[in-house]
Amino acid sequence: MPTNASGTLSKPIDESVGDTEEFDVIIVGAGAAGVGVGIALLHAGVENFVIIDRKTVGASFAAWPDETKFITPSFPSNSIGMLDLNSIAIGISPAFSMRVEHPTGAEYAEHLQGIAEFFELPLKENTEVKNIEKKNDIFTVNTNEGTLKSKFVIWSAGEYQYPNLKGFNGSELCRHTSTVSRYSDLEGDDFLIIGGYESGIDAAVHLSNLDKKIRLFDMNAPWLEETSDPSVSLSTFSFERMDNPMFEKNTKLFPNTPVKSVTHQDGVYVLKTADGQTFSTPNQPLLAGGFTGSHKFVSHLFDMREDGFPVINDSDESTTTQGMYLCGPSVRHDGHIFCFIFKYRQRFAIVAQAIAESMDIPTDEFVEAYKSWGMYLDDLSCCGQECLTC
Repeated sequence: MPTNASGTLSKPIDESVGDTEEFDVIIVGAGAAGVGVGIALLHAGVENFVIIDRKTVGASFAAWPDETKFITPSFPSNSIGMLDLNSIAIGISPAFSMRVEHPTGAEYAEHLQGIAEFFELPLKENTEVKNIEKKNDIFTVNTNEGTLKSKFVIWSAGEYQYPNLKGFNGSELCRHTSTVSRYSDLEGDDFLIIGGYESGIDAAVHLSNLDKKIRLFDMNAPWLEETSDPSVSLSTFSFERMDNPMFEKNTKLFPNTPVKSVTHQDGVYVLKTADGQTFSTPNQPLLAGGFTGSHKFVSHLFDMREDGFPVINDSDESTTTQGMYLCGPSVRHDGHIFCFIFKYRQRFAIVAQAIAESMDIPTDEFVEAYKSWGMYLDDLSCCGQECLTC
């Protein structure tokens, strides 16, 4: 997405490109959040909307390393009223349709494409947003394919395309794990991995299975956390894989060891830690430092929290721009982090309900249906570490 110096979306393109189209709602992003909230809008009775994406449905998932799988298991439990953890719509089970417990990114992308086709969602793929502005209660969204107008915008563009490449001196010399197509293609036998949460452990698992030597550094120690909050501690899927003899043989973990710098000279990468230790390797270090998120591109339409995430009200709407909603892993409410599908899907109906009611569409039956499937979380006061359904 083109940006200006402030990091927000840049000036509008030539409006002569294409015709102006008008909708009630424009959803930006066709990943799990965009497709899921689009289905919720349909269920709520909102029909005049469009989902736009700069690539294709599920493209971020398709870009995962080939070996990487979902840490959350899928199970066809819908028949007993318990929604599949990786589902984004009531009554839908990825486990049932794909016959896999831990799908790869490519498999899940195909699943999203199938769902979008099944629900006949209105899509505009390969449509890149250039600018979003609001004037006289109407949003204008300029794209490479023309101009779209709407009463509401839902930003659900996700985060995977925007890796965090900062954190210490020389971080730009490292390779972010999100740019790895397959770990089996990486040359070399000795790797330094910076970041010990899910992405870092996943990289270590796959490389150690190839009999590569791994040294992994984290400023904290996610594998030692006793909390049950999956936003902080590792998943059971990761713990199980860490018990593999190949992982134990080839991986050395450095907990509570912040990286100070990485340098590259004469074909050797040198990593220095904050406590004075030095490590070297001929292979480019891997950076598993998470993602910055796409919300930065619409920061002019939100107030921002101290942690850099948008300030939103109880309906996940901007507190400064009425009609601008946030959906997906960037959603934050106080200390609650909605970073996984089974977390942020519980807010789809909250957004859909708010939009439908503003259009005078009754929502009682819709809300009850979503509540019955554990897809409606409106009372955050009852959420402890789990922040699942209350």
